[in-house]
Amino acid sequence: MKRLNELIAKTPVLHLVGPDDPEINRLVYDSRQVAVGDCFFAVSGTQTDGHAFIESAVLAGAVAVVCQRLPEKPDPRVSYVVVEDTNAAMADMAAAFYEYPSRQLKLVGITGTNGKTTTVTLLYDLFHHLGYKVGLISTVVYRIDRESIESTHTTPDTIRLNEMMARMVEAGCEYCFMEVSSHAIVQERIRGLHFTGAIFSNITHDHLDYHKTFAEYIRAKKLFFDNLPREAFALVNIDDRNGRVMVQNTRAAVKTYSLQSMADFRCKILETHPDGMELHLDGNEVWVHFLGRFNAYNLLSVYATALLLGADRDEVLRSLSTLHPVSGRFEFVRAANGVTAIVDYAHTPDALEKVLQTIEELRRPNQQLLVICGCGGDRDKTKRPEMAQIAAKYATTAILTSDNPRHENPEAILDDMVAGLASDDRFMRITDRSEAIRTAAMLAKPGDFILIAGKGHENYQIIGDTKHHFDDKEEVSRAFELFAKK
Repeated sequence: MKRLNELIAKTPVLHLVGPDDPEINRLVYDSRQVAVGDCFFAVSGTQTDGHAFIESAVLAGAVAVVCQRLPEKPDPRVSYVVVEDTNAAMADMAAAFYEYPSRQLKLVGITGTNGKTTTVTLLYDLFHHLGYKVGLISTVVYRIDRESIESTHTTPDTIRLNEMMARMVEAGCEYCFMEVSSHAIVQERIRGLHFTGAIFSNITHDHLDYHKTFAEYIRAKKLFFDNLPREAFALVNIDDRNGRVMVQNTRAAVKTYSLQSMADFRCKILETHPDGMELHLDGNEVWVHFLGRFNAYNLLSVYATALLLGADRDEVLRSLSTLHPVSGRFEFVRAANGVTAIVDYAHTPDALEKVLQTIEELRRPNQQLLVICGCGGDRDKTKRPEMAQIAAKYATTAILTSDNPRHENPEAILDDMVAGLASDDRFMRITDRSEAIRTAAMLAKPGDFILIAGKGHENYQIIGDTKHHFDDKEEVSRAFELFAKK
């Protein structure tokens, strides 16, 4: 419980109407969750405007409302805090309400198009292996040391972020590793958090449905580094052409990593086998249970981050050999007859191509590669033909199917994908994802590969507003069993 004046002490307030210092029980931005004694934030979102729900929040018992414009008839019993940006005010006040928990943790955030989930999860696993209590905020799951919480967003809202970090501090966590999405950056969700370090992995075509232009997408990512404190580190992949751009205006200490150029931290793939890679990592040879250049980048950034946080170099190198791939990231499901399915979250053109290039290194000329992929509804449409082109480029046969159609017609999504293909491309169009997976399992011969791309760890399919249970790993395992009996 906190006093309002305490919460707005560091928040730019245009004016305050009503009682000046009520006692606040909770911070809430969903009017349906308001209870007596709460402070309600009227957030203007992409689909709804919280100002339309101020009256219902007051009726539910809100004692304070933070808004950008006053209602026509303010309730004299309620404090109205008028601000320029409700999202920014919510971030400032959430940090104050939970007593700035990020300052009591070594908080490291990673931003980029691909590799975020793998990197933060491996950092979490690595530091647990080194004997620390650790927090994790990722697309797949949130963790407070060993406690798991269902993930709702890549980067949750600022109230939940601060609440979880406060719980991490209470649980004795010393570190927290979190994904930082471009949406979260521009929506002020990470405002008020104190970062010890930040990582930039890469930036490729994605989220243009939200950011509209690639330049705006880059600008969103760069804001994260622009706002780092002087005492933080900024670790960037300089093999990505925008790596240097990210840190042009940062106050943080810039460090670089690379597989191709001179950098502070370097890595080279020495050998690749079906069950792992031999890496030459910063002058040392290390065996890891991962495949692909994209994973070499991920592991290099994990290694570099650990050293920048003060971990012992030899202990880190030993621990890297014990780490295993993250759920739904280049995850193998093998059939009894020798067919190998690979389930991966790749849902951008760049990620899909990198996964397919890795499979190309593994398969022999006589082995087929069947690629199952789709594109999400209500998302960036411009990448759909490109995704289909990449699938067809590498596949013996590409099978275009449904992903999470949401509010779009799945057939219309597939129309957009097929528009990118040439008349001689080998592809099939199977809208039902289960049927697409069964078809690939039926067509595959011993030794062949099946890539099931796009959903990875997800155990649901979103149709309209409803999440239906759907797990690519379960589906392909069932299909393998079905055809093994025939």
